[in-house]
Amino acid sequence: MATWTSRTVTSTRHEWEVPAAPPWGAALADVESATAVAAIHYRKIHGFTEDAPIPGNALQFHATDDAIVISFTAERPASA
Repeated sequence: MATWTSRTVTSTRHEWEVPAAPPWGAALADVESATAVAAIHYRKIHGFTEDAPIPGNALQFHATDDAIVISFTAERPASA
């Protein structure tokens, strides 16, 4: 008899893109603002209070040719 189960999980990637056009790159104020909004959204999605700390690895920062992309991925069981 089988002793396993299965499930389907849906992942949603949330992104905030800060322009970083050469030669100057992204402005600190824009990166900080986008990071703050991403952290607020992370807390909301995960049911944290407004002032709750988030894990240090909750937000990811990726440099592209012309932007800094701040993101996180949230997973939930797929709807039936």
